Amino acid sequence: MAKMQEGGDHHDELTCRAKEEDEQEEERARIDIYKYVFGFVEMAVVKCAIELGIADTIECHGRPMSLKELSSALGCTPHNIHRIMRFLVNRRIFKEIKNDIVNDEGAGTLYVQTSLSRLLIKSGERSMASFVLMESSKPMLAPWHCLSSRLKAEVIDNSLTPFEEANGQDLWSYTAANPGHNQLFNEAMACNARVTVAAILDSCLEVFDGVGSIVDVGGGNGTAMQLLVKGCPSIKEGILFDLPHVVSVALKSDRVVHVGGDMFESVPKADAAFLMWVLHDWEDKDCIQILKNCREAISEKGKVIIVESVIENNKEQNNGMKKDELEFKDVGLFLDMVMMAHTNKGKERTLDQWVYVLHQAGFTRYNVRSIKGAISSLIEAFPI
Repeated sequence: MAKMQEGGDHHDELTCRAKEEDEQEEERARIDIYKYVFGFVEMAVVKCAIELGIADTIECHGRPMSLKELSSALGCTPHNIHRIMRFLVNRRIFKEIKNDIVNDEGAGTLYVQTSLSRLLIKSGERSMASFVLMESSKPMLAPWHCLSSRLKAEVIDNSLTPFEEANGQDLWSYTAANPGHNQLFNEAMACNARVTVAAILDSCLEVFDGVGSIVDVGGGNGTAMQLLVKGCPSIKEGILFDLPHVVSVALKSDRVVHVGGDMFESVPKADAAFLMWVLHDWEDKDCIQILKNCREAISEKGKVIIVESVIENNKEQNNGMKKDELEFKDVGLFLDMVMMAHTNKGKERTLDQWVYVLHQAGFTRYNVRSIKGAISSLIEAFPI
């Protein structure tokens, strides 16, 4: 009888604990839901900070700035700048320090840069400001309002994508027809290139050993190719390859030639082909065609270097991930949603999905490397 009572007490304790956990989860949910209600606010305020030039102003000032100094330099009222800065400091984008020196302004708070705020400096070497401005522009935001209709429409008649529904054209046609958006798009991709290529050269420089010539397929305004050639003395010739209207306004640099064309038709010959954030824009059959053209372009001992997200969906593997690895995966999942909203059938891929398109294109050997300090991985693919 005593044993039965003991077992009953244990069951009651487990039931009570489960109830407490459920209540805590409910409380947490009632708070977390507001992150989604107001999820747009972070992007909007960061965009505002870039447009005002807050990070640029503090950087040019050369020392911490008081609220009065900052508001005066920006031409805004101190009250509103205080509210903006309070929000950004709370997000750890800027930092406050105490000013104990009494002057004509009195003691108070000074604002200083952080590693994150320096990425918002428009002219910064590794600025991400243009990327923020591009993704928060009207043409890029409007498709998100059409996402659910796209999912339903695909079942019925595979009708317009969200970007087409919102803007009247697909992303590539719209970009080609609108020089302003084309420039913003290329500047945004250049932001990613500066950060990612620098990380590649820091942690994966050896992948370019023996590469005398390299073609950057879909290379945009040439930022990535410029950095690769500068950082790899072994590369004697770089080929920037993209659509004619893109390469016509691309950066000029030593040891780099510009070639306009269509990657679905052919790719210029080189020892290696480099594709960064290109294949995720396309469905499998398109990726396979692009990679087949790359395979025909490279030498027998050449390779294709792909820089993209590799999403793992294995729960057991996820449980063993470090915090930064989980955060990288989270960004990859964000990108996957961007592909759904902005492209026809683009997507981020798991390793198995990458292996499939590589094998279909004739690449049976590959290496996958993590890139320290970047959200993408580097895939080396070798022909049969």
